[in-house]
Amino acid sequence: MKAYDKVLAARAGGRPTAASFIEGIFTDFIEMHGDRRYADDPAVIAGIARLNGRPVTVIGIERGATLEERMRRNFGSAHPEGYRKALRQMRLAEKFRRPVVCLVDTSGAACDIGAEERGEGQAIAENLTTMMGLRVPIVSVVIGEGGSGGALALAVADEVWMLENAVYSVISPEGAASILWKDAGAADRASECLKLTAHDLRRMEVVEHVFRERDGWPRVYDNLRAALWKALGHYAGMGEEALLAHRYEKFRKIGRMGEA
Repeated sequence: MKAYDKVLAARAGGRPTAASFIEGIFTDFIEMHGDRRYADDPAVIAGIARLNGRPVTVIGIERGATLEERMRRNFGSAHPEGYRKALRQMRLAEKFRRPVVCLVDTSGAACDIGAEERGEGQAIAENLTTMMGLRVPIVSVVIGEGGSGGALALAVADEVWMLENAVYSVISPEGAASILWKDAGAADRASECLKLTAHDLRRMEVVEHVFRERDGWPRVYDNLRAALWKALGHYAGMGEEALLAHRYEKFRKIGRMGEA
């Protein structure tokens, strides 16, 4: 598949959303609502669940399955209160020593006037700084579209994983094409330049693992459950300082150039 074909696959209407992944991987999910500052953002679902019996905090960006639900959830573009809800749950996870699993699927954060007035940029920045220093294991999985800071706000993790037809980029292909060539129709060309596919990002060591989709979604859920159990157990065995040092180095090395 070409890069833009992967973009279209990540956006496909029948693709499972974060809610489906939570149902397929975890048990006993209890959703928490609100950011305790302004409102509850339906674009972010967050709460407590069990992974093979172990309590974990799960946070997902939810696009919605039907048109009506997608409109209610703003098509997965979270407002500041959504990121603050996620932040609240991460801080509770740290307090009660629960690992955190994030499911990322968004074209980007909300960009309307209300979002800017309520501090969208600050909310995202606060998530980034808090996640970098969170003293519990974090694994983030890009399950569909990982767009810009809206995705990164839930992807500062000990490991970042992707599904094989997911994409992860600083900007949408249409946005990049509009800037570079003044033509959103050149999105396919921009997709190739952005190196946004899972295999491109794995090769550049931006993500640690790519999961096959071709075996069917039940198998994907099983594989993710097993991998999460193993990874979270590994990072839980680290001391706090070693965990934070590992996370810091993971992001420091991205883009690092070797000597000629």
